[in-house]
Amino acid sequence: MFGRISNYFREIKDELVNKVSWPTWIELRESTWIVIVASLIFAMVIWGLDSGLGVVLTQFYNIFK
Repeated sequence: MFGRISNYFREIKDELVNKVSWPTWIELRESTWIVIVASLIFAMVIWGLDSGLGVVLTQFYNIFK
C-alpha cells in the first residue's frame, strides 16, 4: 500500500517537472495583463447595467406611487 502511495507521488513529481509546459515570465506577464483588462471591462459592463437598471426601476416605481 505504501509503495503505491509513494509511486503516486513520484509520478506527480515527474509529470510536474517533465511533462507540463510552463509559460515563460513574458508569457505569464502578458496573460496576467489580459486577465486584468478583461476583468475591468467586464466589471464596468456589469456596473453600467446595474446602474441603468437601477435608474429604470426607480422611475418605474415612482410612476405607481
